[in-house]
Amino acid sequence: MSHSVSAIGAAPAAQGEAGLIHQLCRWCGTASFRRLLCPVCASSDLDSVRSDGLGVVVRTSVVHRYTEAARNESLVRLPEGFVFRCRVVGAAPHLVHVGARVRPVAEGAPETGEIVLELCDPGAYAEWR
Repeated sequence: MSHSVSAIGAAPAAQGEAGLIHQLCRWCGTASFRRLLCPVCASSDLDSVRSDGLGVVVRTSVVHRYTEAARNESLVRLPEGFVFRCRVVGAAPHLVHVGARVRPVAEGAPETGEIVLELCDPGAYAEWR
């Protein structure tokens, strides 16, 4: 079974799995996310590579704009070396903290292009709710 994956963005779930598609420069080996050119050498010779999407929150904030309900906006670093902005779910927005481990949600928000990740261990935050 094959499925098409956009070269820029989140990968669709395949057999219940979620992941992220990122770019890897063929010239210098730099990993990047949603780029048309390598941020290091400016090459346009990029390969699309699938990541399991497991990452760590490096910055987080609670945002109230464009919606009545508060939501979380975080910067997440993946082991491949790039950082990107996303929304983290699985706990109240103010309970997502720096150092939390996150993974892609199987069904993201493809219509908006927003990347949505969830806390790997939401049970650890249940007592704080």
